[in-house]
Amino acid sequence: MPYARDERHALVETMRTVGPDAPTLCGDWTVRDLAAHLVLRERRLDATPGIMIPALAGHTARVQQSLAARAWDDLLGDVDSGPPIWSPFRLLDEQANLTEMFVHHEDVRRAGDDWSVRDLPPGMQDKLWRLASGIGRRSYRKAPVTVILERPDGKKATVHSAGARAVILRGEAAELLLHAFGRDRVRVEFDGAADDVTSVRALDRGI
Repeated sequence: MPYARDERHALVETMRTVGPDAPTLCGDWTVRDLAAHLVLRERRLDATPGIMIPALAGHTARVQQSLAARAWDDLLGDVDSGPPIWSPFRLLDEQANLTEMFVHHEDVRRAGDDWSVRDLPPGMQDKLWRLASGIGRRSYRKAPVTVILERPDGKKATVHSAGARAVILRGEAAELLLHAFGRDRVRVEFDGAADDVTSVRALDRGI
């Protein structure tokens, strides 16, 4: 079952509820800034390289600021309607956007002190598990110890190998994915020697 579209609609409803000036977990971005980022990513392909390439970040920032200045309802409408027909994201919506929509939805939901973990469908957790296992190989690649992800059902994935010492991260797939993406407001348990756990917690896990 595809989940990216439903997650997109849920994200927009949460954005609408909290309002454009609410904080997010994306640094100093407001919800308006985050919405502009999502529109830029899918509709301004000339500006997307600057998301990952520092030398091009200036153009990306200017385009994002221009998008953020639009009427709030119009901005949300573009996020909600998804990629236009000419965008490569349209054909790859589930593959390219489930992670983006889920992580940024939680960036909005968890920005305040009073946040909770959602009860997600098992099928969605399975998809997020596959994503977490893949992304974790990049996120934890600098860890000085082996890093293992473990779901509540006992399924494990070794995402980084570095000798006999290991740290196991236990939690629902969604929580493990968020941690792999650098978020700390998660329900994840760490099992390992204290120094090893500290070293994993201190990693720069940004993608």
